[in-house]
Amino acid sequence: MNFIYSFFNQPAIIIGLIALVGLVALRRPFSKVLTGTFKTVVGFLIFSSGGAIISGALGTLGPAFENAFGVQGVIPTNEAVIGEAERLFGTEMSLIMALGFLFNILIARFTSTKYIFLTGHHVLFMSGLLAAVLGTAGFTGVELILVGAFLLGSFMSISPAIVQPFYRRVTGNNNIAMGHFSAVTYSLASLIGKWFGNKENSTENIKVPQSISFFRDNTISTAIVMVIIYLVTFLLADKDLIMEMSGGDNIVMFAIVEALTFTAGFVIVLQGVRMMLAEIVPAFKGISEKLVPDAVPALDVPVIFPYAPNAVLLGFISSVVGAMIMFFILPFTNLPVIIPGLIPLFFIGAGAGVLANATGGVRGTILGGIVNGALLILLPAILLPVLGELGFANSTFGDADFAMAGIAIGYLYQFIGKVGVYILVGLILLYFIVSTIRDHKKQAETK
Repeated sequence: MNFIYSFFNQPAIIIGLIALVGLVALRRPFSKVLTGTFKTVVGFLIFSSGGAIISGALGTLGPAFENAFGVQGVIPTNEAVIGEAERLFGTEMSLIMALGFLFNILIARFTSTKYIFLTGHHVLFMSGLLAAVLGTAGFTGVELILVGAFLLGSFMSISPAIVQPFYRRVTGNNNIAMGHFSAVTYSLASLIGKWFGNKENSTENIKVPQSISFFRDNTISTAIVMVIIYLVTFLLADKDLIMEMSGGDNIVMFAIVEALTFTAGFVIVLQGVRMMLAEIVPAFKGISEKLVPDAVPALDVPVIFPYAPNAVLLGFISSVVGAMIMFFILPFTNLPVIIPGLIPLFFIGAGAGVLANATGGVRGTILGGIVNGALLILLPAILLPVLGELGFANSTFGDADFAMAGIAIGYLYQFIGKVGVYILVGLILLYFIVSTIRDHKKQAETK
């Protein structure tokens, strides 16, 4: 069990093995197989390291933000919830992860939903959610593992499929897909952009006066905006808190260094993504040709960042605005108050920004980002009562698809028992059957 858990908790190794299998299937020379495999792993580790740097920088901004603006409530933290889920359902989680990946491959092989989900930590998080919610719904043993694995493999297939029409507008092709469980907000942000924006007015075409032409450089513009955000937040926060986090350094200098560290992480992410894609996309063609025809790799959200770096920043800021709006609304409802978590708001907000920009330009990015941020607070608030019954009353998942899966399974069980979960399984099976038949009919008509 420990090997299975460790394997799926090392996405770089999974990506490397995928590249290895694909290159071998293409019958590439040994030297090409070796270099392609290692470059894929190293590229993934580079962009993962950049993501960790960003998360670390936001780790100081988050507490300062809460202190500066007096926010109190529950912080959505995937890692906190999954730690408790692992303690309670560790064996079930491991088996759900392993079998879920197998179901994902089988679905890609035999249905028209051709996406193979390669973001390991999200597979881990979803397996923990499913084990916990299904366990509370009365599922045990083999039944819990099989139902959980089927749902996991299905979500790994359906989530990228939902986002792909919008993702394709960004990339211009069908070579890669979104392997990040926030399809609900990604798609809605894209639709908001389409309905209310103007895709011709792209964030990447923002006209900058010659006197401040340095803003055209994405690295410089990101650095300047983040320095302003950090300075304002740190200066408004309690001095003792900032001094404790900085180890006694000057507050202004600490804010500047943290902002530039964030920027450095962003640049590293972009470089790692470019390196990884240069290897994994050609390698994946081997898998498509030999093992799973027309398979599409679904990769983590930072892969989309290089396509519209300005939209990354605008999507993040807009998502924070939307989250704060929902944060101030929640006290007037019967729902728990959720504190905006800056780490999910950045990564999901940035992805939503790029997707919304492709459908609605600047206005679409702003409006889509606001809706995205609001939902990233509202959905965890609706999920929390379900998790509270599991003993997770002090934290909740931060990504939209986790929340939607937990809400659907939890409330179906509350209303109609285990039958409700099996109805969900049946509906998912029906989706795969109908979509596959429809796809085959379209292919027959075009011949």
